[in-house]
Amino acid sequence: MNRTADPGGGRCPGARAAPGLSPAAALFHSLSDETRLRILQTLARGEARVVDLTARLGLPQSTVSKHLACLRGCGLVGYRAEGRQSFYSLTRPELMGLLASAEELLAATGHTVTLCPEPVS
Repeated sequence: MNRTADPGGGRCPGARAAPGLSPAAALFHSLSDETRLRILQTLARGEARVVDLTARLGLPQSTVSKHLACLRGCGLVGYRAEGRQSFYSLTRPELMGLLASAEELLAATGHTVTLCPEPVS
């Protein structure tokens, strides 16, 4: 299966959030968007086209395409072309283990994790 990253495409926000941002912080920053998480969870079930994702997620095509570009830029999602269609899939299945661990952590803390009210310098 050909899984192509998009080196010239969209970049995840972590890649440009701040110079010197650690790779771990950039990864978690790229996963901080609900839409991107929903796309990843959908792709965990198998490859999909943009039209499939828009139907399953109830989102506009432009929104799905923008977030796919980000995920491609991060190397988390790739695609294979078949005729005029592109089929998107996860490039790193380990990502689903990370997300499952996060769900376990949230359950263990009673889902009390909230955004920090004040930025830490």
